[in-house]
Amino acid sequence: MADAPVEAREPILEVRGLVKHFPLTQGILFKRQIGAVKAVDDISFTLHRGETLGIVGESGCGKSTVAKLLMNLEQPTAGQILYRGEDIAKLSGRALKAVRRNIQMVFQDPYTSLNPRMTVGDIIGEPFEIHPETAPKGDRRRKVQELLDVVGLNPEYINRYPHQFSGGQRQRIGIARGLALNPEIIICDEPVSALDVSVQAQVINLMERLQNEFDLAYLFIAHDLSIVRHISDRVGVMYLGKMAEIGTDAEIYDHPTHPYTQALLSAVPQPDPSARENRERIILTGDVPSPANPPSGCRFRTRCWKAQDKCAEEVPLLAVPERFKDSDTGARHDSACHFAEEKDVVHA
Repeated sequence: MADAPVEAREPILEVRGLVKHFPLTQGILFKRQIGAVKAVDDISFTLHRGETLGIVGESGCGKSTVAKLLMNLEQPTAGQILYRGEDIAKLSGRALKAVRRNIQMVFQDPYTSLNPRMTVGDIIGEPFEIHPETAPKGDRRRKVQELLDVVGLNPEYINRYPHQFSGGQRQRIGIARGLALNPEIIICDEPVSALDVSVQAQVINLMERLQNEFDLAYLFIAHDLSIVRHISDRVGVMYLGKMAEIGTDAEIYDHPTHPYTQALLSAVPQPDPSARENRERIILTGDVPSPANPPSGCRFRTRCWKAQDKCAEEVPLLAVPERFKDSDTGARHDSACHFAEEKDVVHA
């Protein structure tokens, strides 16, 4: 993480009102749309140079869809994705190819994200085939070996195949492939969730070292709240396609104001037995509603202990709650709740 405060750094990626709805159709010959799965529904955030923005939330809340939209693997239904002021969603051909050089991705599964028929040298060197201007042909083998060395693998492994590596080593290969074109942004879609705990720590430490070395910006998607806190400058909490709360790591973990964030943090395993005994465990009732038919107003209201009539009628804005606008506490950050308040019993 860079030393300068987040606000002082240059914004390189701005997401404004991003929406992705997948149509639900009926019929075989004459298909008609009967609804839509609202995977991502009006989210906005900014990513600064050299910053890590963590995105957390339950499975199915739209985190991975956001990652695909930022990579232009999916087209947004509405909204803008501005990379240095240029809307990625409107680009195609050479212009899109040029932007993709600067936005790379590390995938969740280190087993299926690497082609088993290609050697490690071919996998890491493939970006140079797509963007030949980045490395002359005679120089590519040396560059691949340098990348292997950077991610902590033996450069002599260049002719080995993915099945000859462990899960952690494969993820290092994936990271090396992501670094090949010297990007500004790396989107990490749960990059350590398939790895053992000890290997997770090694990969996270590697990613932090590479960030400092190459001034990278990360969008880090994960389930594990403790890992997200360790690596992130800022954290966004998603629920059912919307951003529930966003702020610095200290603001979100030490001063959560949204009930959903408080419930998530109360579920984080606590290694200290005495702290575990004194902590309130918030257990949410009911299931996550279907994104094809989300609740009116606040999407979390069907599982929230604070829900009132206003929550069903009005969509809460993602903004600093009125009661905290003049305060100097960590609770002064954006939260999409009509009745946002701090809860002292929650500790990460």
